[in-house]
Amino acid sequence: MTFKDYFSGQAADYAQYRPHYPAELFTWLGQQCAARDRVWDCATGNGQAAIALAEHFTQVIATDGSAAQLRQAPPHARITYRVALAAASGIEGHSLDLVTVGQAIHWFSLAAFYAEVQRVLKPNGCLAIWGYGRPQIAVPALEALLQTYYGETLDDFWTPERRLVETGYATLDFPFAELTAPAYTLRVAWTLPELMGYLFTWSATQRFIATHGVNPLAALAAQMAPHWPGDRVPMTWPITLRFGRLSG
Repeated sequence: MTFKDYFSGQAADYAQYRPHYPAELFTWLGQQCAARDRVWDCATGNGQAAIALAEHFTQVIATDGSAAQLRQAPPHARITYRVALAAASGIEGHSLDLVTVGQAIHWFSLAAFYAEVQRVLKPNGCLAIWGYGRPQIAVPALEALLQTYYGETLDDFWTPERRLVETGYATLDFPFAELTAPAYTLRVAWTLPELMGYLFTWSATQRFIATHGVNPLAALAAQMAPHWPGDRVPMTWPITLRFGRLSG
């Protein structure tokens, strides 16, 4: 099995600049589970979701294919971090109450991953997958510039998998008994350098730099600076959450 590693090179930036999920998301996930003994956070990255899950579950197994990403994850008494691929977790069969995947399932071989989920979940165990697209900025001039950067400057550098995120995983095969999930939103108030740090973590930005030998964010920052009001600007990302239960 192959692993598309687009993020190890920016692991430290990823840990610093990626927005944090709302706490209510993890409260709701815990409430849907018959027990809260063990959860697997697959493709945990720097452990952001794993840390939040540890508030609701006795044991969290957090895996990622990138050792560099895991080195950025903070230690926690309830979390076991290890390098593993999505289709080969090494977790005992029928031992988990919940499997979670945040902002990553579009990279997976779905059939192999779903087979692994079905193997490791307890009867009536749950799977939660979620993702988010580009941020929405409250200032119209900045929003327009970001849309141009995302849809025009980087258009040739997004992978086909990214389109699944843009459609909110609506077309993704999901062979579980699906429940209607609440709507959640990521919210931050960022400075211009913080936004640039986040955009630098985008895999399409990295491919642009590798192809052209120049960082396109320098030009974007110069365009945005005259429109930046004060120090911090509110931004939001709507989260798409799909949640299902294993029958039996």
